[in-house]
This record gives sequence, C-alpha cells and structure tokens, in this order.
Amino acid sequence: MRKLLLFFCLLNLIVGASLSAAALDRQPNADYRARREALATKASGVVVLFAPLEAHDEVYGFRQEDNFFYLSGVTEPGAALLIVSSAEAKADSPARAYAEILFLPPRNLTQEKWTGPKLGPENPDAAKITGFDRVEQIGKLPDEVTRFISGAFPSIYTDVPPQGESASTIALAFVKRSNARLSYQDVKPMLLSLRTSKDPDEVGLIRKAVDASVAAHFAAFKAVKPSVNEREISALMQYEWGRRGCERAAYAPIVGSGINSTVLHYSDDSATLKSGDVVVIDAAGEYSMYAADVTRTLPVSGHFSARQREIYGIVLGAQQAAVAAFQSGRSSISRNGANSLYQVAYDYINTHGRDLHGQQLGQYFIHGLGHYLGLSVHDPGDYNVPLGPGMVFTIEPGIYIPEESLGVRLEDDFYVDKNGKLINLSGALPSTAEDVEKAMLGK
Repeated sequence: MRKLLLFFCLLNLIVGASLSAAALDRQPNADYRARREALATKASGVVVLFAPLEAHDEVYGFRQEDNFFYLSGVTEPGAALLIVSSAEAKADSPARAYAEILFLPPRNLTQEKWTGPKLGPENPDAAKITGFDRVEQIGKLPDEVTRFISGAFPSIYTDVPPQGESASTIALAFVKRSNARLSYQDVKPMLLSLRTSKDPDEVGLIRKAVDASVAAHFAAFKAVKPSVNEREISALMQYEWGRRGCERAAYAPIVGSGINSTVLHYSDDSATLKSGDVVVIDAAGEYSMYAADVTRTLPVSGHFSARQREIYGIVLGAQQAAVAAFQSGRSSISRNGANSLYQVAYDYINTHGRDLHGQQLGQYFIHGLGHYLGLSVHDPGDYNVPLGPGMVFTIEPGIYIPEESLGVRLEDDFYVDKNGKLINLSGALPSTAEDVEKAMLGK
C-alpha cells in the first residue's frame, strides 16, 4: 500500500505543473451514479479505472479522460474509481452488495501553488461533492481491490489496450503479483455501448457547444474576405466560442482555402484567402467536455462561381437526401447495409454531377458520412447499430477535387429525440448557397 501511495505521489511531483481544468457545467450526481450502476450490471464483476496524472502541459492544461469523467464527473487528476457489481453467493465466493469507491491522491500544497487547489480525500464533504458512496485516499486502493476480488478465476474490468500495457494494468500489477490467476477484461466496449445514447443533460451540453460554435461560424461569415489569413479566421472563431463558455476547441480548427479546401484534416491555417477560391471551415468548440463539429464552405469573394455553386448544391443535396431517408431504429451511418445513410448520400453525389473529364463525382467523396458526437468529437461506437433516440451524430458529405482546387463539405450535428425525430442542432446556420452569400453580406 505504501509503495502504491509513494508511486502516485512521486509521479505527481515528477510530471510538474500544468493548468487546472476549467470549471464545468457538471451534471447532477445522480446521473453519474446511474451510469456506474449500469456499468456494474454489464460488467458483473469488479471495475477499476484510473484518471490520468497532471502532465507537464502549459499550453492546453489538464483534461480528464472521457470514460473516467463519464462515470464520475470528477476532474481531479490522479484519481481512481472502483465499482463492484452485486452478486449472489456461489460455491467459491460469498454474496456481495453493490459498492463504489472514489480514490483521491493526497493534496500537494506546493504543487497547488502552480496548478490550483484540488479536492482531497480528507475533505469531509468529498462524498457529497462527488456523489460516491465512499471517498478514500489512493493508498487504500490495493486493500479494497484485493478485498473484492474473489472466485477461482478472478478478473478485473479495466482499460486494456490491444497490445502492451496501459496505465491501468501497470497500476494494478500489485493484484497480479498476489493472484496469478487474475485476468484483465476490457471495460471499454461496455462503456462505449453506454455512451452511444446520450441522456437529456448530455444533449443539453452538446447543444451549448453547438450554439457557441454556430455563433463563431456567423462571425467567420462576416470576416472571410480576400487577403485575410486563414489563421485570423481560426483565431476569431476560438475567441467567439470561448467567450460563450467553451473551454477549448473540440479539435484542431480547419480553415482551408483554395487547394487546402481539398485536404480533409488541413490544420496549418497559414495561407491567405484569395478571391475566386472557396474556404472550408471545419471548426467547433467543446463545452464542459462535450464537443460540437460544424463545417461550412464559403466563397472568399462573397459569391460562388457557377462551378462552385454546382458542386456546393450537390453536396447540400446529398446531405438533404440522407436526412430525408432517416428512419429511427433502422438507418445507420455505416458504409454498408440496406439502410445506410452513407449509401444514400454517395448515390446522390454519383448521379448528380461530373468532373472535368466526365467522370462521376462519387470518387471525390472520400470519407464517411458522419460519426458519433459526445465527450469526444469522434465519439467511439458501433456504426452498424441503427440510429435511435438519444444518439447524437454528424451528417457531413463532401466533394474534394484537387484538379480544380475545389473542396466542399457541409456538416451539421443531429440528435434523435425520444420520439425518433431527427433534430438538426446546428440548423440555425445557413446551408443553401444563397443563404450563405446573404449571411456573408450581413443580411
């Protein structure tokens, strides 16, 4: 126990100072408790997860790991949680009741002068603040884990990487040494299935991220002009969503003009906007850990050329076709299957235009139609699962033709409500070519 405590203390000292996490709009404790209980039902055993330590990152600061935050709402670095599902008595193990414990590292008052005050295990209100049944010092984790491990072939559900070891399996080595039969089971698939469907409060946080990002895009509409640098647009947008409560960008902002509009994840944002080009702006903020993801394509001069308008209209038509084809409980965003929205968008693109050589345009739609959205901008999950109530995802068709230095992408964030209706969370942002041009003129 002393060795594990010393391990965490030393690591916290070694990694040095970083910025503290910003204050978040935290959900009620009951929401996190419900998630822990749901995971306990799925895992039917012992779950142990570790929060990352504060890294020496003076640029971005500490951000809690998604799964740890999803289960706890705790932003403290170096914490750990233990969840134990209830079980009936068996021949090789006694009955047990559901249990949950949050472990916190001891406060380091010297380091807190650099990184800000932390919640310590000695705080008498720690359990009330976090909503856990018990809060203990991290040094007690070995004894508690060992106490709950039972059976002839015990296992722990934790973060198991495809290869090698993770911070969790390394930290749990003390259990392995004392019980050679212990095995690790990957808890991530269970968590991802839980995270796929968002509760109303999660959707509310995503909506705040989207609203702030939409406001930033409106500011960009007015700022895009010839001779403006791409980075100026990126900086303006980060200011706009930052002053609306977003703690950071949800991903590296993409402001790509001319040939850069055809590079999917272009992030240099270093070129100068030129008249006659289009600029793809894929940029959004993160609000209280939840991401938005919004893209619009603008004509730098304020008006689309005939060819730009044609390609833009095809991309918009593909998005509208996918939205129209949506059926709750049937449609998916996978590339395959009878109810694939991707296939609907691809078929639309492939039948509504040609390149300069007379070839179909489907070859220039080189990415998927969308992805899940949540604590991560590309929230992990099974794309083959039918889309249904509580799911939040993007629909983002695109056409990228390097030969013409012409890339067009339109991306909106959608939510399926409890009645199975598809809601466009970013629908306040203009989509048609005409409305985009009007917005650029301030109309």
